[in-house]
Amino acid sequence: MTIPTKYSASSVEDKWYSYWMEHKYFKSVPDEREPYTIVIPPPNVTGVLHMGHMLNNTIQDVLIRRARLRGKNACWVPGTDHASIATEAKVVAKLKEQGIDKNKLSREEFLSHAWDWTHEYGGVILEQLKKLGCSCDWDRTKFTMDDAMSESVIKVFVDLYNKGLIYRGYRMVNWDPEAKTTLSDEEVIHVERTDKLYYVNYQIENQDDFITIATTRPETILGDTAVCVNPNDERFQHLIGKNVIVPICNRIVPIIADDYVDMEFGTGCLKITPAHDVNDKEIGDRHGLEVVDILNDDATLNSFGLHHQGKDRVEARKHVTQELIDLGILSKTEDITHKVGTSERTKAVIEPRLSDQWFLKMQDLAKPAIKAVLEDEDVKLFPKRFNNTYRHWMENIRDWNISRQLLWGQQIPAYFYGDGKDDFVVAESAEDALQLAQEKSKNTQLTANDLTQDKDALDTWFSSWLWPISVFDGIRNPDNPEIEYYYPTNDLVTGPDILFFWVARMIVAGYEYRDEKPFENVYLTGLVRDKQRRKMSKSLGNSPDALKLIEDYGADGVRVGLLLSSAAGNDLMFDEDLCNQGKGFANKIWNAFRLVTGWEVADIQQPEASKIAVEWYESRFQQALVDIEDHYSKYRLSDALMGIYKLIWDDFCSWLLEMIKPEYQQPIDSKTFKSVIDIFESNLKLLHPFMPFLTEEIWHFIADRSPEEALIVAKYPKVEAFDAHLISDFEVVKEVVSGIRTIRKDKNISFKDRIELSFINNENLSERYNSVIERMGNISKMESVTDAVDGALSFRVHANEYFIPISGAINVEEEIKKLNDELSYTEGFLKSVQKKLSNERFVNNAPEQVLQNERNKEADALAKIETINSSLASLK
Repeated sequence: MTIPTKYSASSVEDKWYSYWMEHKYFKSVPDEREPYTIVIPPPNVTGVLHMGHMLNNTIQDVLIRRARLRGKNACWVPGTDHASIATEAKVVAKLKEQGIDKNKLSREEFLSHAWDWTHEYGGVILEQLKKLGCSCDWDRTKFTMDDAMSESVIKVFVDLYNKGLIYRGYRMVNWDPEAKTTLSDEEVIHVERTDKLYYVNYQIENQDDFITIATTRPETILGDTAVCVNPNDERFQHLIGKNVIVPICNRIVPIIADDYVDMEFGTGCLKITPAHDVNDKEIGDRHGLEVVDILNDDATLNSFGLHHQGKDRVEARKHVTQELIDLGILSKTEDITHKVGTSERTKAVIEPRLSDQWFLKMQDLAKPAIKAVLEDEDVKLFPKRFNNTYRHWMENIRDWNISRQLLWGQQIPAYFYGDGKDDFVVAESAEDALQLAQEKSKNTQLTANDLTQDKDALDTWFSSWLWPISVFDGIRNPDNPEIEYYYPTNDLVTGPDILFFWVARMIVAGYEYRDEKPFENVYLTGLVRDKQRRKMSKSLGNSPDALKLIEDYGADGVRVGLLLSSAAGNDLMFDEDLCNQGKGFANKIWNAFRLVTGWEVADIQQPEASKIAVEWYESRFQQALVDIEDHYSKYRLSDALMGIYKLIWDDFCSWLLEMIKPEYQQPIDSKTFKSVIDIFESNLKLLHPFMPFLTEEIWHFIADRSPEEALIVAKYPKVEAFDAHLISDFEVVKEVVSGIRTIRKDKNISFKDRIELSFINNENLSERYNSVIERMGNISKMESVTDAVDGALSFRVHANEYFIPISGAINVEEEIKKLNDELSYTEGFLKSVQKKLSNERFVNNAPEQVLQNERNKEADALAKIETINSSLASLK
């Protein structure tokens, strides 16, 4: 086969991905081999490939390809998450463009539109992952709204309810007034912004005096049910137990005392609005306060807003503020910078809101998950520092609000049959629900028409927390062969931002439903940031087009670029130059391959230098392999890649190939050639997980191979004993060669001219390396001497000293002229510096650092003149 002059990633990538798919290398079925399993963190079905996905999935692909090479039954399960809020928002937006109001559609009609949207746009990101080279078992692709997956979710809900772990409660939640649903804490982004702090006077009942509170939300005054002070605050001791009159609504409320109040913030007096603040609600519960909710679900004011009813909260704030001014009780305003919770999806400001929701009791469920990570280490987090974060979250865990006021998602399987608070049943089907309702109500006359299913959907996380189990149908069929074979999975790769919201919950589910961990190791990647350390985002415009990067630098180049700077658990400072470096590495390997295969091979004797060089590289390879495997064990993939990078670029390309390449227009001996091809193949095996396309391309150019012999399923190199003494000796040899080359360069001695070398061998370096030094330094003769050689150029390597006779090595006249010119320039430079230093005005006025710089220049020039004079003396 003719090897192209240049490596073309674009033509190679589609070819080999199609080949891998055709021959089903990614497919996995249970067999006698040891399984190695990864489940993909399911991206949102609405998603497109971004830099975070690129990093995360490249790491997973490296791990799965390495496992495949090591002979394991590698199974990487792909899939997508239905992403209730994000998807519903996109469907609503599309309907709006078509002039359709979501609120005028039945549930079934809306879901029909949602499925149409999902079928048209969903899964785009999975196709994009193929461009990156991801070797998922695509036949196993799952979607969290698939029938089987949804059935598993409903089954778990019913089971947990029957165990007394799921309950319905009236609690404070995060409310998105635009999406009109509760949100998890993870879906709330805290944005720093500047608002006004309003100081308002509340009149004390039956007194002319007043008390001043400070608030950022004057419209919520209409929901106040108390004013609170710190019991230790001497300023307000006399007021505790008295009442105040809430402005505008004129509600009489008590002045209470609670340790929660910060005496230093604002005025030290806190208005208490239990319906609209989490902390206020807790204070209200402790003191038995009334709860007055002033907002509708769209954040407009309800009837408690009095004459402000129907106004949006932002509009109401303006009008209430003006009313406070008109009443003469707004004493002042000032700017305050604080963090405000906003919806990740709609960007609306979150309202704390009391609402009937479904909750899962987490305290007891969390105990096995805490023990698994923090005590037994059955599940290991990498880096380990995240154990502290995990401990904090899990030991302070709250009940999980699992309901969402959305249509897109698994509908909560609760069925209401009466007006009472407890007039409902929970069942997997409407048929089962009817039977339970008849039994619970003791009314056999109830019919299906008397039952109304809860309109809410389950939190998306409530489906994804089952992911490692449900993808193998382990909820519906807990003893099936696949779950028994693949579970627990091996490695999970994800971001630390969902350590609690997803990872911890999967561990909880694993112990609840399999009595076993869901995975052994969790590798938590850092965030991808730009060179200014900013998180990449569309809004900042600092996130490059992932597919464009692949187009420009090749998938392998992008993979290398991402991983070269991605230290375990640390943020990645992405720079497009890194991808160019990856592309350059691919070209380097391609050119090395073309060099080797361009040599003529002959059945001639192997040179001693080549024999030693091959022995050295084989030991060096094994030494590097030990380090690389250690990096893998610690999930330091960046270090593993850098070890391979240096091994191939430095040791293989820069040293081995130089040591064994034949003289110009001369053949290479067949023994060395076979060794270097074997070495090249070993290098490709190491590199394949990181650069799958390039390595597979070269692998098939080396030999005509059957599908069973493809690189993707080749045998990974085994760690074997190596000669550490040979490696350390070779470091000395490399320094000697570098010393010779430095003198050649400095003295303009052509690399084509053969020179002699004498040396004092104080370190007893074996003479078996002489052939390598002669080969690499183009030395005609080497001899050991006991004393320094007069009139020779010299250099030291550790305790050894090396001499290159001047005679015949350099043109003495040219060298003397060169040194005299350099001497003349340096002396002139020295005079200019000394003139400046002898200028009293300059010395007295210049900053000390400037003076020190000039003195350093003087010292350097004097040292250089001494060196030049010494060199001239040796030439005369």
